Amino acid sequence: MKNANAYAVFARSFAVNAARPALELDSGQSCSYADLDHESARCAAALQGFGMQRGDRVAVQVEKSAQSLFLYLACLRAGLVYLPLNTAYRLPELEHFLSDAQPSLVVCGPPVAAGIRELVRSSGLHAQVATLDTSGGGSLSEAVGQAAPHFATATMAPDELAAIIYTSGTTGRAKGAMVTHRNLVSNATVLVDTWGFTSEDVLLHALPIFHVHGLFVANHCALLSGAKLLWRAKFDARAILSDLPHATVMMGVPTYYTRLLAEPGFTAKTCAHMRLFISGSAPLLLDTFHEFQRRTGHTILERYGMSEAGMITSNPLLGARRGGTVGLPLAGVSVRTVDAQDRPLPAGHNGAIQIRGDNVFAGYWRNPDKTREEFTEDGWFRTGDVGVIDEQGYLSIVGRAKDLIISGGYNVYPKEIELAIDAIPGVVESAVVGIPHPDFGEAVAAAVVLDPSGPTLSEDGLIAQLKIQLANYKIPKRVRFVPALPRNAMGKVQKIQLREQLASA
Repeated sequence: MKNANAYAVFARSFAVNAARPALELDSGQSCSYADLDHESARCAAALQGFGMQRGDRVAVQVEKSAQSLFLYLACLRAGLVYLPLNTAYRLPELEHFLSDAQPSLVVCGPPVAAGIRELVRSSGLHAQVATLDTSGGGSLSEAVGQAAPHFATATMAPDELAAIIYTSGTTGRAKGAMVTHRNLVSNATVLVDTWGFTSEDVLLHALPIFHVHGLFVANHCALLSGAKLLWRAKFDARAILSDLPHATVMMGVPTYYTRLLAEPGFTAKTCAHMRLFISGSAPLLLDTFHEFQRRTGHTILERYGMSEAGMITSNPLLGARRGGTVGLPLAGVSVRTVDAQDRPLPAGHNGAIQIRGDNVFAGYWRNPDKTREEFTEDGWFRTGDVGVIDEQGYLSIVGRAKDLIISGGYNVYPKEIELAIDAIPGVVESAVVGIPHPDFGEAVAAAVVLDPSGPTLSEDGLIAQLKIQLANYKIPKRVRFVPALPRNAMGKVQKIQLREQLASA
């Protein structure tokens, strides 16, 4: 059987480009594609030394470093299931992911290791805990240093799991999207061709790698084509300005581009060496699209993707990149808009977006009922987004079926924040919505009803309490205290009305 392991596919590129630079770090240090192969082999051997067996889950909550990339590749190579977790998650948030995924190993930063060990113990999990810090140190690195330098890549079938990406989709508790080796390889292969990647490219990578955008889309385009990654620990607009003359492609969320535009030094001259800017993970405002064009002479390429499917559509590399749209379906991906009865709609009509293709995930981890609910009888996945396809086939996203907020490229689920607010003494009830924001695309905003006889609460005080239990990107940028939430005759909170009120305030 031909090995469908995503690593085996990348390894062919590694062999061809062995002497070429693969990563350049903030420190100026670099490693070659041969180094990637060597280090991922040692890391895979170390994981095996921890007792990991094919199909085991490895939960990873670490800061971005060269070693974090080696770890991801090692998991693919060993046939383990990689589970990335946002580094901003607090221990109460992690409990659900770990209890649901039942990982055999949790890799985390040293500062949180004691808390995670206690969480593992109290949850009755049979998981080991290893550490990895930003400089590449920690107990995992110690094990890697003692591991054998060779590792035989596990032979995997196309539909075997490569990763679990937790997403709430549009409602409810986070669910694990099961991503297969076929999903990864098919999407990467199409994107390299669609965006014209070659080994001569230098990809400016300032994205986090606990997210599909940075972990799969950016990394895989570079690894499969032999391009060099300018591997930046985080996005800093001024630092990026100095990187642009040495790069050819940049991937980012809209927030990155608004922050670059706020820098006086960001000019056409700065971007003279660039061939492509790609934006995704959140809607790109038309004002940003046009201002970027005016300042740099470059037209941002916007695309559409999600945790359950990687990339779905893209504006063309050659051809009209239309602001306000997310482009055309990728090769091998089918997209349709439908009415409430799943009947396809003609061009120009708003409808629910459904997709199918080799990029679409295998279903939700240990949740067959939700999987059945989210797929139609004829095999189309319900994205939860609402869109319109024009006569030329360009897709525009016009809304979301539910109230999901995308702030700075991160998914924020209102119910989770509402529950946290409602648990604060003195709060009667709350409602959370997204409102337009020039930097984040959308900002989290909350309307809160207080108990007149309860403790006195201020906006700053309420936010301070939320910061103890929620990641910073989920924290409301604005809290408005109201006498009552707007409701319809059935008692449902009128979030459209509330959104307008909070936006105007």
